[in-house]
Amino acid sequence: MYANDGFRELDRQECVRLLGTVPVGRIVHTRHALPAVLPVQFCLDGDGAILLRTSATSELVGAIDGTVVAFEADAAAHCGWSVVVTGTAALVTDPVEHTRLLRAGPRSWVPAPREVFVRIDPELVTGRARVGDRTLYGVDLDC
Repeated sequence: MYANDGFRELDRQECVRLLGTVPVGRIVHTRHALPAVLPVQFCLDGDGAILLRTSATSELVGAIDGTVVAFEADAAAHCGWSVVVTGTAALVTDPVEHTRLLRAGPRSWVPAPREVFVRIDPELVTGRARVGDRTLYGVDLDC
């Protein structure tokens, strides 16, 4: 973070709590050797991992399975916070886990005949919020 830029750093706990207040984020990965950003619906698993749901045949699955990705979510336009998670993305292959996620995991914008779940394990979690922002944790005090 840059000194005097009007933002303060968030700790990991604040970041995870804020991630739980929004349903849409952006996954950042490499596509044809260039950065690619894709908006996705997501949810947090109990351990703070990011969960995505997509078609088993999507280009996204092939691009991110087993790779390090970044994931960003924010309420910047409304309240002035942003969180970035960096970690390894992996396809959920355990049938029991897949069944659990069918019930409790994220929903898909466009349901597909065969959907899979992708898990991003949060290795690095960073965030920032406007100095003096009173809207953290979904409590709308100023916005």
